[in-house]
Amino acid sequence: MDLTIVYWIVIAMMIVGIIGSVIPGIPGSILILAAIIIWGIATGFVGIGLPLITIFIVLFISTVIEYLGAYFGARQLGASKWSQLGAIAGMVLGFFGLLPALPFGGPILGALAGAIIGAFLGEFFYRSNLELNARLKQALKVSIGVFIGSIVGNIIEVFLAIIAVVIFVISTWPPVPLQ
Repeated sequence: MDLTIVYWIVIAMMIVGIIGSVIPGIPGSILILAAIIIWGIATGFVGIGLPLITIFIVLFISTVIEYLGAYFGARQLGASKWSQLGAIAGMVLGFFGLLPALPFGGPILGALAGAIIGAFLGEFFYRSNLELNARLKQALKVSIGVFIGSIVGNIIEVFLAIIAVVIFVISTWPPVPLQ
């Protein structure tokens, strides 16, 4: 297959990967990494050594930020360790589909919903010394923090995915002949 065709297929995969960083159910960073590996195999990894390492680091950081966003969002609003553990447990359960099936969104939306529900339940049960109304308010406040933190983490992930694609294009553009 012509190298130019492979290049444009790889670029298309990366664009879908950027979209996947925003839309639940579409692979994001993983698709970008797969595209880079395909390009590397097609070219014998010529010219993408240091940029490839940089891209891997950027995409790893983006994945970590996405998951830590919910944690720090809850923590900023005074979440207890129980709500943080609940958010993590809910995220895992939601990701693997152990929560009731959602009509759309797949595992990513399940992870977000699970984190919100888990944080709410963890905080609600931890604050048993408060009256019901105060418990509900604190648990809701923490859940909102998880949601906002997740959204901020997702925005950062999209930004980092775009940076990874730009690094790839800048580092590989000269070897591809324009036709």
